[in-house]
Amino acid sequence: MADAEYRWLVPADHPAFAGHFPGRPIVPGVVLLDRAILFAEEMLGEAGKCGRNWQVGNAKFFSPVGPEEALTFSLTTKPSGAIAFTVRAAERDVASGSLTAAAP
Repeated sequence: MADAEYRWLVPADHPAFAGHFPGRPIVPGVVLLDRAILFAEEMLGEAGKCGRNWQVGNAKFFSPVGPEEALTFSLTTKPSGAIAFTVRAAERDVASGSLTAAAP
């Protein structure tokens, strides 16, 4: 069970689409990681605060994401303090991984 779930509709005009890739735009993995970090900060009650450094423990990308896809980010806090995340688009697994936040 997730500690928190967040939804994100990928904007059709996201700036990452400009060069990734012409003719078949897909969301770069780093954008998914950035969004996972933003949701982790929100889950921790630190949204909008720039005090933590984040480390990606691991990340796997399973399926490409295009413009205007609705994504669900599920975040779970592990006993170690790391935050595991999964990303899904409808019934499709998109990405998973873990994040560790260093104290500010």
